[in-house]
Amino acid sequence: MVRGPHLTQQLLDQAIRTEAAARKAGLDFFEVVFEPLDARDVNAVAAYTGFPSRYSSWRFGMEFERLQKGYEYGLSKIYELVINNDPTVAYLVKSNSFMEQKLVMAHVFGHADFFKHNVWFGATDRRMHERMEQHAETVRRLMERHGQDQVEIFLDEALSLESLVDPYLPLREQLRKGGASVPTGAGMSERARAAFEATMEDPSAPKRPTASPKRDMPTYDVLGFLLEHASLPSWKRDLLHIVREEAYYFMPQRMTKIMNEGWASFWHSKLLTQGLLDTSEVVEFADCHSGATATRPGQLNPYKFGIELFRHAERKGMDIFRLRRVHNDVSFIDEVVDEEFAAESQLFLIKKNGRTGKSEVAGRNFPAVKSQLLRDRAWCGAPRVQLTAVTEDGCLELVHQHDGRDLKLDEAGQLLTQLSRLWGAPAHLLTLEEGQGRRMISDGETVKVLEARSAEEACADGEDAAASDDGKRAG
Repeated sequence: MVRGPHLTQQLLDQAIRTEAAARKAGLDFFEVVFEPLDARDVNAVAAYTGFPSRYSSWRFGMEFERLQKGYEYGLSKIYELVINNDPTVAYLVKSNSFMEQKLVMAHVFGHADFFKHNVWFGATDRRMHERMEQHAETVRRLMERHGQDQVEIFLDEALSLESLVDPYLPLREQLRKGGASVPTGAGMSERARAAFEATMEDPSAPKRPTASPKRDMPTYDVLGFLLEHASLPSWKRDLLHIVREEAYYFMPQRMTKIMNEGWASFWHSKLLTQGLLDTSEVVEFADCHSGATATRPGQLNPYKFGIELFRHAERKGMDIFRLRRVHNDVSFIDEVVDEEFAAESQLFLIKKNGRTGKSEVAGRNFPAVKSQLLRDRAWCGAPRVQLTAVTEDGCLELVHQHDGRDLKLDEAGQLLTQLSRLWGAPAHLLTLEEGQGRRMISDGETVKVLEARSAEEACADGEDAAASDDGKRAG
């Protein structure tokens, strides 16, 4: 079922027609609600990551300024915005042409199908619109009680650490519990969602530390550890819980960016060219589609790369519906990319020139090219950082499991400083810089970088560990 209470009759009729075509093609999704907005309002909603009711932060304001300037200068344009929710919510830009609205609607139904059926989204809260409103109300209440400045400062510190979670925790918890609370016959997605919801805490009653922190280490869920064991007043714990919960909600989108955009692009192309387009719209469609999938030299466009992967899989006779159900980007690339695809797509290896510091083409050897594709997207493309210990004097010990990509030490130092402030004691991070061991130490104010031979062994197994997790299918 599709709704669009504020759509024109022409657009509503088109939405109904597009939904029928999508379902006939085999797509399945929750109810979809289309909401038309002006371009400026869409940029504002996008700045709040799709949730206009989300709590306020200067970070969202800065993102709005970036999006709005890009739109005004003709550098970027948002055609649509789709929210993983039940019902699925999609924002349309009023100024789009009718053909563009057709394309966007078909694209939206592809996303909606992916959200519902990809296993990595199975653990997400399908009522996130309501949860965001609850979170915003909690933040407003805490500001009234503790002061806006104090709340905003701590919230900003917590948001700077939102990457320190474990992308595989929800599914691992589901496998550990076996989905016992879900009725017999439920699919992987339903079981994963139920298991994850059972582990999440209510922000109005955050869980208090009950055991020695060393029992929970090593862990990648650094935010979860802090929530359990940091010495924080209850209001800060409430805010940290909100940040962690939202970080886990958005994590599957980071894990499946190529797949998600590729699947939606695959279906908007197929649906429009197989009946939804009028003959007078073909040229405009080709221009719009080619613009969205254009790729700059040396860069990877997730729309283009994703659609070509699904087209290649279809030509090879692979079950594309199974692929979209069980994979994340890394495991999808691992299964689908072969020498034929690499040659057709003109993929090449890029390496950093040690003398100039610039990235350069370093060959087309297929195993090396595929290895780089996988490595660059391992752990959602972010550094893999594990909390390994709390020392006797209360310092945090973290290890960057190095996978061939060095950290940006200035950014790592900022993160370590925020972590130290929140924990209330120094934080140490072992990493590698051009193959040499480094120990970074922050006391919450300053950062020191020391040579550390011990880091070379501690960080060296990161590539194998990343491949072990990222290369696995969900089922």
